[in-house]
Amino acid sequence: MSGRSSHKVSRTRRSARTVRPLIVWGMSETPQNESPTAADASGGTPDFEAMTRDIAEVPAVEVIVTVAVNLMSAAAVKLGLTEEGDAHKDLDEARKLIHALAGLLDASTTEISSFHAAPLRDGLKSLQLAFREASFVPDEPGQGPGEKYTGAVYG
Repeated sequence: MSGRSSHKVSRTRRSARTVRPLIVWGMSETPQNESPTAADASGGTPDFEAMTRDIAEVPAVEVIVTVAVNLMSAAAVKLGLTEEGDAHKDLDEARKLIHALAGLLDASTTEISSFHAAPLRDGLKSLQLAFREASFVPDEPGQGPGEKYTGAVYG
């Protein structure tokens, strides 16, 4: 991929005719041969007008899902669920991220369909259970991260 920010997510968008990669950079769809921060011909400054226009075209559901996936990924890293294991483990940070994810999913339940919400809720529950397992002194049921929004989580 072109030399864009490390905060990019790639996935595939299916259409009736083709399968093409979708690059989410700042939550905007950008063709791979174009850079959203490409300098304009006159002064070498980023084309902020084009970037604003790109993000304006992104549906709200995609923004919500992208933020939720980023929160899930960050929480997994802070729980030590990556290949590096405990190198980045920080349960205090994981608690905050899981709580924020639960709040986002709770607030957006009427805005996103079950198709999008169900896997996010499953991921949230997995993170909540992983947090309980990683804690030296597990929270009481109903008192864990995000359980204010989801209710008590049991394995």
